[in-house]
Amino acid sequence: MNPNERLFSLDALRGFDMLFIMGFASLVASLCALCPNAFTDGLAAQMHHVSWNGLTHHDTIFPLFLFIAGISFPFSLAKQRSKGFSEGRILYRVIRRGVLLVFLGMVYNGLFKFDFSTLRVASVLGRIGLAWMFAALLYLYCGTRTRIGIAAVILIVYSALLCLVAAPDAPLGADPLSKEGCLACWVDRQWLPGRLIYGTFDPEGLLSTLPAIVTAMLGMFTGEFLRADSPKLSGSRKALWMALAAVALALIGWAWSFVMPVNKMLWSSSFTCVVAAYSLGMFALFYYVIDVRGCRRWTLFFRVIGLNSITIYLAQQIIPFNRVANFFVGGVASKCGEAVGTVICAAGYVAVCWLFLYFLYRKKTFLKV
Repeated sequence: MNPNERLFSLDALRGFDMLFIMGFASLVASLCALCPNAFTDGLAAQMHHVSWNGLTHHDTIFPLFLFIAGISFPFSLAKQRSKGFSEGRILYRVIRRGVLLVFLGMVYNGLFKFDFSTLRVASVLGRIGLAWMFAALLYLYCGTRTRIGIAAVILIVYSALLCLVAAPDAPLGADPLSKEGCLACWVDRQWLPGRLIYGTFDPEGLLSTLPAIVTAMLGMFTGEFLRADSPKLSGSRKALWMALAAVALALIGWAWSFVMPVNKMLWSSSFTCVVAAYSLGMFALFYYVIDVRGCRRWTLFFRVIGLNSITIYLAQQIIPFNRVANFFVGGVASKCGEAVGTVICAAGYVAVCWLFLYFLYRKKTFLKV
């Protein structure tokens, strides 16, 4: 595959993923509230994170974004090398991106308030930066088989460590995989700087970054597979193999969950496998429909979001989109019932965010980190 060839499916899938962060999850939940029943209640529950063990759709958003970032790297690396970038310059760019994302995560958390006593250092962007950076470094300096071995060792050792070693300050008899007894939570309390978002632990903590690195590595394995130039591997065959690999990962994650529950807060090894299966399955579908079959016209809505995904993530913390939306639809919403008004406001918020990104898209303005 040509290193300069852009995968439209990646931009579309990234946009689909970020749409839920851009207010679509709230819109779905408010629509479900209009007609409460077993199905709509279940669907609305999928728009929220689980409190500890378990999995909802909302729990897949973050790892899917990290997985997609992993897929992109082999293409980005090939493009840089085709332009004659030195290995030193490539290494600098990898480290710079990782550090910059950690910094932007702190900005998102309120760095410029300069209230360091309450500043949360850990962040979603910070985890993406660190996990992607370490996975990229492994990609640069290790062969495929070595990286497969490293990924397996990380997941096995992390699982064994959390299952067998309780926190030193855990109450007597506490489950090592509970909030009170978990070693990962203890590590955060001891060594993670800044405020912990849940007081006694942080879901983007130190130890749980290790399996997140594997999520990025799995994305890079996927990108590496896509770039494989073989007459036996057509686009359709690649999509099929990715779908089969997704099934295999799902089965591994399901089996692992009997030992270590699926848990996003801990980024458990079973969670890593299950969300990688979802991510790979979704990408296989988007890749087949968009890049293999060439059905691209419908993707503009998602690509507008996907091409400026970090922009909208940060902008929602800075720009009062809700006030803008209320300016245009607040009057209509106030004339409707509370439930319908909530739907109108949620839809207005999504529309304002998308139009903001569409303006940037038309101006060819994209924030690249």
